[in-house]
Amino acid sequence: MAATTALTPGATPRRHVAVIPCRWGASRFPGKPLARLGDKPLLWHVHQRCLEAKRLDGAVVATDDERIEAACHQLGIECIRTGEHLTGTDRVAEVAERLQAEAYINVQGDEPFIAPTAIDTISEALEYLPPGTLAVNAYTELIDVGAVLDHNVVKVVVAAQGEALMFSRQPIPYPKGDRPKYLRQLGLYGFTGAALQRFRHLHQGPLERAEAVEMLRFVEHGHAVQMVPVLDDGVAVDTPEDLARAESLLAQYAGGCLTRGAAGRSASS
Repeated sequence: MAATTALTPGATPRRHVAVIPCRWGASRFPGKPLARLGDKPLLWHVHQRCLEAKRLDGAVVATDDERIEAACHQLGIECIRTGEHLTGTDRVAEVAERLQAEAYINVQGDEPFIAPTAIDTISEALEYLPPGTLAVNAYTELIDVGAVLDHNVVKVVVAAQGEALMFSRQPIPYPKGDRPKYLRQLGLYGFTGAALQRFRHLHQGPLERAEAVEMLRFVEHGHAVQMVPVLDDGVAVDTPEDLARAESLLAQYAGGCLTRGAAGRSASS
C-alpha cells in the first residue's frame, strides 16, 4: 500500500492495526529509524515483522519527520505524518483519531526481530481486557545479569493478577530478602481508541518524567495496565553498538544458523 498522510473519507474500519511510531531525534541514536540493517532501513524490518503477524489488519508508520515519510513512500510502507509528541504512545493516539480501527498495537520502531507471535498475543489479549484495564503490555523474563543492570532495559514488577505495579530502569525488585525474578517490559503495547485518547489527555507525572517510561502515565493515574508474557528474541536497537549486534544476528538468520525464536534477547542485550 502506498504511503499517505491523509486518510480516505469513508474508508472501511480496520480491526487491529499495528502502529510503528518513528522519530528522527533519538538522543542515543539520531536517525535510528533509517539506519541500515542489511540492505534495508531499520523501520522496514519492524514493518515486516508486523506483516508476518496473523491477527493484524495492516501496519502503519507514524512520524513527524519528512525524511522518514519519504523513505516510507519509497518502500511502499503506509505512513501517517503526525505532529510532534512527547512519547510514541501520544503519537499513536493521534493516529487513532485519523485511522479507524477496533484496537491499536504500538510496536517500537527499534525492534527489528520482534516476534510476530508476540504481536498476535497482544492482539488476542485485547479481546479479553479485564474491567477497568486500559492497556496491555508485553513482557519477558530476564536471565542475563547485564540486561538486568542496563538502564536501557525497562524492568516491570507484576501483581498476582497480572497488572503492572511499577516500571523502572533500575533493577526492581531489590534482592534484599530473596533472589527475585526480573521481568523486562517490551515496547509492545495494545490499546483501544478510547484508551489512547485517555492517555493523551492525562498529564505526565513525576515518575514518567523521571524514568521516561510512558506506561507509568496510566499507573500513576490509577489505571490498570495488564502485563502479558510473550516469547521474544533478537536485539532492541537503542545504540549504534546494538545495531552492530543486530547485523550479526541478521547474518545468522540469513545463513540459516538461527530460526526465529532461537536467539534469546537477554543473552544479546
